[in-house]
Amino acid sequence: QVQLLESGGGMVQAGGSLRLSCAASGRTFNNKPMGWFRQAPGKEREFVAAMKWSGTFTVYADSVKGRFTISRDSAQNAVYLQMNSLKPEDTAAYHCAASDTRPSYSGQYYASSLYNYWGQGTQVTVSS
Repeated sequence: QVQLLESGGGMVQAGGSLRLSCAASGRTFNNKPMGWFRQAPGKEREFVAAMKWSGTFTVYADSVKGRFTISRDSAQNAVYLQMNSLKPEDTAAYHCAASDTRPSYSGQYYASSLYNYWGQGTQVTVSS
């Protein structure tokens, strides 16, 4: 059974940093996509960042580009999201996601429908 477990969320002031972790168990996702999405209260889930498990390809939402970095540790079977220069609008529940499907084009990485495994989420709150 595949499980994704996020950790690292918390409360931080604007301009601060947090590092989210996503530990995958039950299988490895060699050459498959893994990503981060977020959902704020009353809003739809939105794409944040994703990568090909090999690390050779990464994509980011425009709103986080230059501030967030997605990475992975193959030995730990984990994916990370380093978040710097946090803003109040980054406040949301952050969910890790993984897919069994190898995308045929880069645009698919942005779509939540690509991912069939999801974690429960970790809350990030940024105060002004």
